Amino acid sequence: MGLEKAMALAKEKDLDLAEVAGNANPPVCKIIDYGKHQYHQKKVETKHRKSQKKTTVKGIRMGFKTGDHDIDIKVKQARKFLEAGNGVKVTLIFKGREIIYKNLAIEKMKKFYEKLEDIANMEAEPKANGYTLNMMLTPIK
Repeated sequence: MGLEKAMALAKEKDLDLAEVAGNANPPVCKIIDYGKHQYHQKKVETKHRKSQKKTTVKGIRMGFKTGDHDIDIKVKQARKFLEAGNGVKVTLIFKGREIIYKNLAIEKMKKFYEKLEDIANMEAEPKANGYTLNMMLTPIK
């Protein structure tokens, strides 16, 4: 039907005329309650937003002198975080003059990663930032 006739029909029913397919020849329109349509769209959008999983970054901190057993416990905790789908930021903190042994600390960080190689990717190599050494791990999909 023509545009004027469709507009008159929509006004008569106290509804809105909405274009469904503008690329078609002739364009396809639908008589709907636009307020109700917007409300439904907002509901669907919030439902999709709620269903999306937000990844978070968890942190593991250790010192340069942290022992092997303590590192194993931290590896176990990092494994839990990675299995839950979270990223893990591993931070090694230097105190005082320990910073001169940066190469040993990098080796310690790499050993930490080797224990988690089966479930994690190293997103960022160990990188020095002042008195800290940071490494980023992400779960393997």
